[in-house]
Amino acid sequence: DTHRPLNKGVCMSLLSDRMSRDMARSGLAPRTRKEYIAAILHMTSFLGRPPDQLVPDDIRAWDDEMQRRGLGPSWIRVHLAALAFLYRRTLSRPEMVSFLSCPRSTRKLPIVLSPEEVQRLLAAFLKQRYRVFFSLLFDTGMRISEAIQLTAGDIDHARGVIHIRHGKGRKERLVKLGEHLYELLRSYWREVRMKDPHPEPLSKDSLLFAGKTGAPLSLDGARFALRLAVRKAGISKSVTPHTLRHGFATAQLEAGTDLRVVQAQLGHASIRSTEIYLHVSTRLIRKAPSPLEALPSP
Repeated sequence: DTHRPLNKGVCMSLLSDRMSRDMARSGLAPRTRKEYIAAILHMTSFLGRPPDQLVPDDIRAWDDEMQRRGLGPSWIRVHLAALAFLYRRTLSRPEMVSFLSCPRSTRKLPIVLSPEEVQRLLAAFLKQRYRVFFSLLFDTGMRISEAIQLTAGDIDHARGVIHIRHGKGRKERLVKLGEHLYELLRSYWREVRMKDPHPEPLSKDSLLFAGKTGAPLSLDGARFALRLAVRKAGISKSVTPHTLRHGFATAQLEAGTDLRVVQAQLGHASIRSTEIYLHVSTRLIRKAPSPLEALPSP
């Protein structure tokens, strides 16, 4: 019977495929698309019906459930953004989410390692591949997702810059190529990358960082190597790849680099995102005058 209704699983699969295509057309990053689909499936599991069969009160019930579970603001924001995309873009039913509002989150100061801690951390990596990779993150402020997509041709020693072609939001930018970093990259390319097995000869289009199979460096593998190095270095702070980006921004400001130059190198759309590093620079804070000391002597 060709008129037999599709079961719930098939309907959800078709809707997920349609939403995925819409997100790809909108330029959303693969990781964001994956998170949005997972969020919709999570809601569907709770409500027991496909999204195209829901009414606004069902969305309210799911919103109430997220609040009841005490989920964090960032987690809830991802789910609400997924709902907004689904109903506004894919299903063309904006009234389903018009009443939703994102929760405010407490803006925490980023964790920054001291220069001594960074030195211990980089020395703790067992493999040169990862030591150079995380040295790059610290010296340029790149996101880990940007660094794994670098090619040999993106390193412009003549101009003293690195060309980031796959930045967040598909934005390209330039960051400074320090001479010490350049020498690290040259040694790594010669001693590690050229000795890897390659399906074709290395060229300017070859990935700068890749696994031994030639595939892009694994994000999970890089994060695991970082956790091992943190443990070996005896660092008690919570350290992620983004911590090295925070360290770059803080070091730049402490060295007197103009805030807008730091913003450009980090690829921040708003300078407000960059200003947070003014609050974590202990060197700048220590330089601030003390009002008590400015009082006249009794």
